[in-house]
Amino acid sequence: MNSQRTWWREPMIWLVAGLPLASIVAGVGLVVIAVRSGGADTVTDRVQRVAQIQTADLGPDQQAAGLRLSAVLRAEDGVIEVLPVSGEFARGQPLSLRLTHPAQAKADLQLELAPTATGWRLGTELDASHDWGLELAPADGRWRLRGRLPRAQHAAHLAPSLAAAK
Repeated sequence: MNSQRTWWREPMIWLVAGLPLASIVAGVGLVVIAVRSGGADTVTDRVQRVAQIQTADLGPDQQAAGLRLSAVLRAEDGVIEVLPVSGEFARGQPLSLRLTHPAQAKADLQLELAPTATGWRLGTELDASHDWGLELAPADGRWRLRGRLPRAQHAAHLAPSLAAAK
């Protein structure tokens, strides 16, 4: 008895049509996920591009290294505090603290820390569920210190990106 099956009951037909259809659906899904996740915007420096060469201004880093500046940032109990460790800081002026999210620029924060008797301080809560990139500078941007605040930690060391010239 040679009975013929209809086409919709043939597994090979579903395989031939289903695999390309599944790959198209998966490809569209990946494109949607990639577009919604945002760009790879982890570099915050202003960069000049000439041909295939990228250059960034390292003047503030050299200035901080020359002044031998370093500090400690403490973020705990709803307070962000910066304490000077070495070098001569202009103690009466506020400092700008930029906190960069490791993956999303829209979550970056720009804070102004007011001077206190021991350093600089601002009363604000900081999300400790991820790392933060730190950049500390005066209002005029003459120098800058950088550091990283790891996830679930409350303190970080801030130092120039370049070594001091000897």
